[in-house]
Amino acid sequence: MNKHLLISIFIFAAIIIATAIVILFAKGYRFGFDTGKIALSGTGLLVVKSVPDGAQVFINDHLTTATDSTINLDPGKYKVRISKEGYFSWEKEISIQEEVVSKAEALLFPSAPKLESITDIGVGSPVLDPSQTKIAFIVSSQSARTNGVYVFDMSSRPILTLQSATTQIADDTLDLFSEANLAWSPDGKEIIATISARTGSPASYLLSTRELNQNPRNVTLLINSVQATWQTQKEAKENAQINSLSRSLRPFVRENFKILAWSPDDTKILYQASASAELPIIIKPRLIGTNPTREQRNIEVDRFYVYDIKEDRNYELNGNNFSGAYAWYPDSKHLIFVKDKKVSASEFDGGNETVVYAGPFNENYVFPWPDATRIVILTDLGNLTITPNLYTISLK
Repeated sequence: MNKHLLISIFIFAAIIIATAIVILFAKGYRFGFDTGKIALSGTGLLVVKSVPDGAQVFINDHLTTATDSTINLDPGKYKVRISKEGYFSWEKEISIQEEVVSKAEALLFPSAPKLESITDIGVGSPVLDPSQTKIAFIVSSQSARTNGVYVFDMSSRPILTLQSATTQIADDTLDLFSEANLAWSPDGKEIIATISARTGSPASYLLSTRELNQNPRNVTLLINSVQATWQTQKEAKENAQINSLSRSLRPFVRENFKILAWSPDDTKILYQASASAELPIIIKPRLIGTNPTREQRNIEVDRFYVYDIKEDRNYELNGNNFSGAYAWYPDSKHLIFVKDKKVSASEFDGGNETVVYAGPFNENYVFPWPDATRIVILTDLGNLTITPNLYTISLK
């Protein structure tokens, strides 16, 4: 046989073998020599990430690597702990399957968060807009021109100071807007300020949220029509979200879910069960490499759950989780809520519940910052003689 042909065949065979080895290696297979024989054993891959990065990764209490990295592990269950100095640790039991990529993604919360004030003129009844980027509130402890309705824009850039993102949209020169009840329009462009008159009938005004309303529009006689229109717009959006679900899931959701909040990316539903029922399996066959937390498909009335639409998995939250405000964290992977008079955060499956703030605050007013760097609270810092103000809790 031609020598050059033999060399070509040998090179081609070597390429085929090398390619096969690379493919097997990528799938998690490793060669073992512990028995004196060459053996091919399948492993799984664990991708470990953290925010902030550079955290230590412990596998079954053994320091193994640092985030962000990928680890080959034999199939089985492992206790994974991710730790970084100055932050609360993250921990979860993760199942490793042969040829399957599993993930451990930890959001680490600081153990000593920084508190910074947004306002200094006294705040009442803050209300978050539908986009979760603006907070409207009233001020009633200052002069007539300083009192009124304000809007704080958490998304404005650049913010030289937090106070610079606040706009007054009504004052007390025309009416007592400092005593108004506020309601956002579905598009976040307008606010209805309803003032309960001390004598006579209440008055309602339609306010633009972009500037000071010198001559606020009185819509008292039209209030029922305006509210009905807004309610129709809100219901249309909710119906569109439900209609985005699979056809077989929609009736179950409408009959058994009291929807509290959709995640910002619309991939998860935070809800309270309105009836006891068994959630049907939508995705068949079941997906591999999904969230390792045990799911609960038998839902019980009045208990709290999160349904993951993309993975068709349902998780029960830990007991009666909410004693005050609650909201999705902007990453759609975590929840912020008040429990036992503390501000806590947890993963959407209920894991790694962490107290991020335990000082004094008003339990009904806790808001996530749009870029996930902070949480906004209303507090008087324990001084009951002053009007509360808005503060941020830094999470980065």
